[in-house]
Amino acid sequence: MAVARNDLNTALASGPMMTASDDRDFVITRVLNAPRTLVFDAWTIPKHMARWWGPRDFTNPVCEMDVRPGGAYRIVMRGPDGAEYPVSGVFQEVVRPERLIMSMDCSEHTDEWHDQVNPVRDKSKKPFLMALQIVTFEEFGAKTKLTVRTRFDSPLIRDGMLKVGMTEGWSQSLDRLEAHLPRE
Repeated sequence: MAVARNDLNTALASGPMMTASDDRDFVITRVLNAPRTLVFDAWTIPKHMARWWGPRDFTNPVCEMDVRPGGAYRIVMRGPDGAEYPVSGVFQEVVRPERLIMSMDCSEHTDEWHDQVNPVRDKSKKPFLMALQIVTFEEFGAKTKLTVRTRFDSPLIRDGMLKVGMTEGWSQSLDRLEAHLPRE
């Protein structure tokens, strides 16, 4: 893909770009200074994913991934206060180094977290929060344009996720990813 130098400079200067293409979607895009195979590996090799996934000051004591269609993953993010936020799912599509499609299940998060995301939820049942995540890796000159699209069951859930800091969390995660990638 040929990219005009001015377009590349504009994209790099603007940092992460966030858009909502559907009232259930959250989309964040970032141009990273690394070839897409390295960015793809950072998303699919557990020892790399564990180093950057999650907001600043979070760790990932559990990062297990079976990266193939039908393969499962589980990541347990631990916040600086010790609270844990398990995320799990199943890879639906893996096209190296172009695309990952996976489910994202946050049901194991605490009841308090679920109450913030969905204040009208039925509290008599175990919380359920499932989303579909589509991650694309596009060549952008010698760099990679990474797009993360998360589709929620409803606008209410998407808005609740935004309220609890999804935009800031993803921005910080992508900052950590960029810092983790090798410099050329």
